[in-house]
Amino acid sequence: MIGRWSAVVALGALAACTQAPPPPAPQETEVPEELLEAAPPPPAPDAEAIGTPMAERVATIGVLNKRNNLTQDLEMRPGEARRLGNLIVRLSACERTAPWEVPPETGAFVQVLVNQRGGEGQEPSWQRVFSGWLFKNSPSLNVVEHPIYDVWVKDCAMSFPGEEDGPAAPSAPAA
Repeated sequence: MIGRWSAVVALGALAACTQAPPPPAPQETEVPEELLEAAPPPPAPDAEAIGTPMAERVATIGVLNKRNNLTQDLEMRPGEARRLGNLIVRLSACERTAPWEVPPETGAFVQVLVNQRGGEGQEPSWQRVFSGWLFKNSPSLNVVEHPIYDVWVKDCAMSFPGEEDGPAAPSAPAA
């Protein structure tokens, strides 16, 4: 008797699954007029006034050549580009959160170019394989996907008002 009852309940549950759910209610997508007429937000503070000027910051970028298993650290200032064989790394900016902000984060805007062949009979040309922000604590967020080279940010040396020791020393590697 119990076996029949569980079979009836199971068939009833399966029958309930075949019914189509009710259509979702439409959602508002327009911005309310009272928000459109509100005063514009205050202008963002000048980034140069908050901490070390961009030109004085120093980023440490790690590069791994997977063919020969060689790693190299590049210390670069924003606006610099370095070439390592068939690889060019350009640094546009580096940032780190202020010491009083949680969680601490370090990032750099990097472009990676590789001199590679286009196909049969074509001369090698420079191809941009990555352009974007790299983050020290979230290396998988933006990844330089290349079969030969790995590139990642290790540090951004800069200081903030209230720090007595000047630019921050390179932070300890994450475990």
